[in-house]
Amino acid sequence: MKPRALALAALATIALVWGCNWVLMKTAVLYASPFVFAAERSLGGGILLLGLAAVQRKPLWPERPLGYLLLGVFQIAGFLGLVTWAIVTAGAGKIAMLSYTMPFWVALLAWPLLGDRLRLVPGIAVAIAVAGVALMIGPLHGAWIADVIAVLAGVSWAIGVIIAKRLQRGADLDLYNMTTWQLIFGGIVLAIVAAVLPSRATVWSPAYVAILAYNVAFATAIAYVLWIFILRVLPAREASMGTLASPLLAVAWAWALLGERPSLLEGSGMFLVAAGMLLLSFWDRLRLPRIATRERECVADDEQTG
Repeated sequence: MKPRALALAALATIALVWGCNWVLMKTAVLYASPFVFAAERSLGGGILLLGLAAVQRKPLWPERPLGYLLLGVFQIAGFLGLVTWAIVTAGAGKIAMLSYTMPFWVALLAWPLLGDRLRLVPGIAVAIAVAGVALMIGPLHGAWIADVIAVLAGVSWAIGVIIAKRLQRGADLDLYNMTTWQLIFGGIVLAIVAAVLPSRATVWSPAYVAILAYNVAFATAIAYVLWIFILRVLPAREASMGTLASPLLAVAWAWALLGERPSLLEGSGMFLVAAGMLLLSFWDRLRLPRIATRERECVADDEQTG
């Protein structure tokens, strides 16, 4: 398969894995404090990947220690820590939708940091999504502080996406090494936060052990290896848009299994956020072939003049 086809298949895989995981996360925080669970999940995934690297005799030391530390802070500690904290007092589906506003923050940040200018259609998509977020959070909703935390998680994830794209520019970095060390660095940060903040004792029930095992192996280790591969192959905005199915699955599962029925305002906000994501996704699909065509024409012109 071509790299782009593999990246799209990887996107579909992690959308399913992450989409189903929101209900499991909501259940996990019944047994453990949010930052404890997030730390165990991150460190467990990183240690698992490090052990597999040792068995396969892959390089163990981080290739870009500072860069991977920043990735760990924003894409792991910032995102996972904040969403796990927010999900304690708010619905799983709603927190998923708010944290997955990440593509819009990527679209805004990619202009000054990656030189990817925000054009008219993406700007309209961002405006629609912001209107949706405004309907989903605020004093009209009881858990609005958790809603704001979820939005900040999306911003943190977006910063992580930008850092990952910049690290991979002009550098042939090992995806496995990058994923392993961002999980370990992020897990260490989360463990420090969990140690500083007051927390209750973890209840090591069979349900919690099963949820933690799923998170360590599938939702963290495997999913983040796939995510870094996707960021290498696809443009930042297209990669982030490919995660659209995850929050929609989260809303559906939370409704079916937890009885979380969005209010009229929340449902309207979710609709606008999803509409903004779809508009931005379709714009990227129309725009990318044109960019590829222009690049081929430029190469052909260079060959003729050369």
